[in-house]
Amino acid sequence: MKKFLIVVDMQNDFVDGALGTSEAVNIVGNVKNKIKAFDGEIFVTYDTHFENYMETSEGKKLPVCHCIKGTNGWELNEEIQNALSEKEYKEVEKITFGSVDLPKMIKEKAGGEKVSIELIGLCTDICVVSNALILKANFPEGEISVDASCCAGVTPKSHNAALETMAMCQIDIIE
Repeated sequence: MKKFLIVVDMQNDFVDGALGTSEAVNIVGNVKNKIKAFDGEIFVTYDTHFENYMETSEGKKLPVCHCIKGTNGWELNEEIQNALSEKEYKEVEKITFGSVDLPKMIKEKAGGEKVSIELIGLCTDICVVSNALILKANFPEGEISVDASCCAGVTPKSHNAALETMAMCQIDIIE
């Protein structure tokens, strides 16, 4: 079985920047430890926007400029980047909540083997849940899990709601 870790959007703007929260700051150590201990393939997603963000559909509904490519806010949190510097990983830029390219990349790396995919990162209730559901749809017989201690949502309430939604969709929640 091929093991994959998906580190979702652990970027400065989501940790302690434009859309950061104390909950996001509090998971950095857990995410760093998970990365360091993981033995398998790692993919790292980047929420990626451009100067025209406010003109996009998302920008009109969430009018907070964030993760503009080339800015400090778009970069990974320094502790996460340091943990990843000891590993091989593939970067995945995505312009919306879930990556439609990620399943193809995993299928290619899996080479026909069964998969075990664990997701960690930010935000549980937006990008983590979106990617988890896309992956579950593409790997219905795969082992898909989310480590709740390595995730944070926009609010604790929405974090818990997303975990409940994923559990209902047969995604394993690690507490």
